Amino acid sequence: GNSRFKTSINRAPRKITNGEEGEKFNIKLELKVLADIGLLGMPNAGKSTLISKISSAKPKVADYPFTTLIPNLGVVQRPSGDGTLFADIPGLISGAADGVGLGHDFLRHIQRTKILVHLIDSIAENPIHDFEIIEQELKKYGKGLLDKERIIVLNKMELVDDDYLNI
Repeated sequence: GNSRFKTSINRAPRKITNGEEGEKFNIKLELKVLADIGLLGMPNAGKSTLISKISSAKPKVADYPFTTLIPNLGVVQRPSGDGTLFADIPGLISGAADGVGLGHDFLRHIQRTKILVHLIDSIAENPIHDFEIIEQELKKYGKGLLDKERIIVLNKMELVDDDYLNI
């Protein structure tokens, strides 16, 4: 309470003052760091499956696009005992940086990660084109996304023919 009335002699003052009406205002807070590592890629690249296998996260996994609509978080334990926080970012599509679908929201989630792991579906019709689409969207959105450290991962390699790999 009124600790400003406290003195060396009067340790627990009984003197009081009436309180006044407080201030009211609305504020908007935005989370700036979501996770250490963000998993990004096209829809159905395997992001949710990966996070479900490396952590105890239980995201919805299905064989149709846009299963993930909000980021799923999972902690991957290290041998040292601490953990690394992973975020499964919903799939990006062409035009995301221009606001197509929920593109701006998804790109904002990516902005809140330290390192990006770009999952590429190796059995997609054109995996290189898919990679280029995501890179273009990161570039168009800006805000330092292209400056983030990125790791590129080819997913579903067990389904690729050996002849395809020898090209």
